[in-house]
Amino acid sequence: MTDIQWEGFSSDALSAAGVIYFLALISHLFEWASQRNSTVGKGVTSDDETRRTAMARIIGTTLTAFGLVAHLASLVGRGMAADPNRVPWGNMYEFAVAGTFFMVLIYLVTMKKFRLVWMAPWLLIFVTAVLMIAAIWLYKPISPLTEALDSYWLVIHVVSAVIATAAFSIGGILVALWLVKNRAEKKAAANGVELTGYLARIPDVKTLDRISYRMHAFGFPVWTFAVLITGPIWAHEAWSRYWNWDPKEVWAFITWVVYAAYLHARTTAGMRGKVAAILALIGMATLWWSFIGVNFFSTTSVHSYAEGAAELTTIESLTR
Repeated sequence: MTDIQWEGFSSDALSAAGVIYFLALISHLFEWASQRNSTVGKGVTSDDETRRTAMARIIGTTLTAFGLVAHLASLVGRGMAADPNRVPWGNMYEFAVAGTFFMVLIYLVTMKKFRLVWMAPWLLIFVTAVLMIAAIWLYKPISPLTEALDSYWLVIHVVSAVIATAAFSIGGILVALWLVKNRAEKKAAANGVELTGYLARIPDVKTLDRISYRMHAFGFPVWTFAVLITGPIWAHEAWSRYWNWDPKEVWAFITWVVYAAYLHARTTAGMRGKVAAILALIGMATLWWSFIGVNFFSTTSVHSYAEGAAELTTIESLTR
């Protein structure tokens, strides 16, 4: 296949992944509707599920797995379309595609252990939305890596950042659900009623808190490795300086500080619960700002290569 054909294959595979994820979402929404009369303690096991509900869950999970395969094919095709072939995370579009891929992968790997199937609709909505944004607004034609990016550190640094971003994003979704359910449980208890509907079918707040903490605890050392170890090493190799006070570097470090505060809060009795949850959501906000906001609104970042040709200007300014 030619490079143009590989690029077309990558785009088609990503479109297929988006469609499959959407069908998986529809299947899981059908599962929700079939369990609309569930109450607290029901719906999280298969004892009370009807055959139709169980089938919708199986179909949704299977479609998600097929979507992941198409997602992977898109990443492979993107890398093969470059001349020379390269890893497919050289700009914002490719980072978004890779990040959502790892989100789905982490979900499928941990789904059985943590019983996360109830989370599928939220995950699929998030992933589908990001893929749509990437395809419509972030897409860039395939191009060779610039000199600063053409390094083995690209693989080490960016893949660790992508994995951490995926784990933090899943953890953020769990934290948001924790806040919603915690408030609903308190309101139901005050009124002397039981929860019904979807909130009754997701795990209790202690379980949500534990799983979200594990996701963040997994992502934090990976993010540390990306931001505080491989990033400075790569910066020194590319620009002869470990730290440049670049907006991307600053916001990545702010993200690290916020998540460090969250993990500390989780181990401090007086700061658990709502305070820790809010810190986790602030961390997710700074994470995605450092990914998207800096690239769109900063005019001084040496990481502007994520938007293409602007990197040539910043590289020249650094080498003068």
